[in-house]
Amino acid sequence: MTTSSVVGAGLLMMGLLAGCGSPSPASPGPSSPGPSSTTTASSSPAATSQVASSPGASSSGSPGPSSSASKPPTLSPEAQLETDRLLILAAKANDPVRVRELIAAGGNVNAKDDIQDSAFLYAGAEGFNEVLQLTLAAGADVASINRYGGTALIPASEHGHTETVRILIAAGVPVNHVNNLGWTAMQEAILLNNGGPNQQDVVRQLLSAGADPDIRDPQGRTALQNAERLGFTEIAALIRNR
Repeated sequence: MTTSSVVGAGLLMMGLLAGCGSPSPASPGPSSPGPSSTTTASSSPAATSQVASSPGASSSGSPGPSSSASKPPTLSPEAQLETDRLLILAAKANDPVRVRELIAAGGNVNAKDDIQDSAFLYAGAEGFNEVLQLTLAAGADVASINRYGGTALIPASEHGHTETVRILIAAGVPVNHVNNLGWTAMQEAILLNNGGPNQQDVVRQLLSAGADPDIRDPQGRTALQNAERLGFTEIAALIRNR
């Protein structure tokens, strides 16, 4: 073997030994335990539970409309009766906070007690305007009648609740309804009060809303004739100049 051959063989052997002595940089080594790069917070049991229990959360974790927010819960017949009873009592106590709670709990604003008062009818008659607005927002039947066969507008007009009359007219309560006594809202506003400024405003509102002053009471008198008979000159003038 020549000297050059010996040198070449030695270099070849050194190269082979060098290649076997250290791992290749591309070869995978042992990995340490840790979170996967694809794991998200929502995949943990605690996060999943939180999303599932959040009101209004959708399956993807993004906020969505709650199915119970748009309609009251369904109650058993017994629970419905009790909730309605409490709602009427809250309306009669002029307690809008409690009324709001009971409506949200499923109370029916059109349910009536044993003397035919509903939350809506009583609030309208007594001028409890905040309660009245809550009942209207909850679907009050504006054509419903009380034990006298009258709408909420008739006693509101009688009592001179001017703002209540405005709310009821805007809500669509019939202005020419005749109750069991044979009186319209206008007739009752004249016959059962003092003809003062509140009554004048009520009559003015009723006329503007299309109330008919020529509907006669059981004695055959028109609203104008009753105003003149009782000496309510301002109201009589409103009717003549309508």
